[in-house]
Amino acid sequence: MTMNTAFGRLLGASTLESLVGCRVTQANVPAFGTLARLPVDDQYQVYGLVYNIHIEEDGTVRQLAAAGNIRDEVVRDNRENRTVPIEFNLLHVGYEENGRISHLLPPRIPLSLEVIHACTPAEVVRFTGAGRLGYFRHILRAQQAPIPELFAAHLLQASLAHAQMGDPQWLQRAQQEIIILLRDDYAALMNVLNALADMAQTAP
Repeated sequence: MTMNTAFGRLLGASTLESLVGCRVTQANVPAFGTLARLPVDDQYQVYGLVYNIHIEEDGTVRQLAAAGNIRDEVVRDNRENRTVPIEFNLLHVGYEENGRISHLLPPRIPLSLEVIHACTPAEVVRFTGAGRLGYFRHILRAQQAPIPELFAAHLLQASLAHAQMGDPQWLQRAQQEIIILLRDDYAALMNVLNALADMAQTAP
């Protein structure tokens, strides 16, 4: 049986990132740091990392919260029947064209209402194992993202996928690449390494 990895649709996009929306009731709302892919056509798709998950402020919800003593059925109705979605940003980290993965920024942006898919472990391994981890530079220059936590969440997902596929040393190589990239910025390096240490304590 094929895994259904679709979890949202594109609301807007730029070269650097996309804005995605999905219903609150969807069971497969993505976790922070998830590697996702955004197919544009049969030969081209964009890859990105989920961050900045949020629910836009809703005037009706504000009124209900202010009233207090909200009944359970009102909460369920608001979550199941209203159209205000969960939104999140997808930081672009590469693309695939004609079967070849690149860790450069995508040359073409996806179009509105394209469907976003969470990458399976095999797809995570395929993307992160291509090239020389060049996509790390896109994470490091993400001005609006909490970079240490985004690295930690992504590396946890990727390292588990690589371990499942028989490559438990991938995380060590990834950490060495981060040290090289941040060798001239001690404060940033320590922030990332501390987040990775916290990740190691919570990993299954």
